Amino acid sequence: MKTKVFVTLKPSILDPQGKTIAEALHTMGYDTVKSVRLGKYFELDVDAGSADEAEKTVAEVADRLLANPVIESYRVEVE
Repeated sequence: MKTKVFVTLKPSILDPQGKTIAEALHTMGYDTVKSVRLGKYFELDVDAGSADEAEKTVAEVADRLLANPVIESYRVEVE
């Protein structure tokens, strides 16, 4: 089963890379871009009997390895 994990910094955490990208976009003339938040994206192919089982497994993987729960949050999607 195909799953996707989107990991982003929590809103209270500063994102200097995102700020740098936003500033670069402004110098390139993209003034309508107000802010940028950087994140990570993972695709996992999981052998599971159901979508709920796949989501549970991938959430556990994200908790233990893919995301730092102190500064990051994540979202799991199952196709």
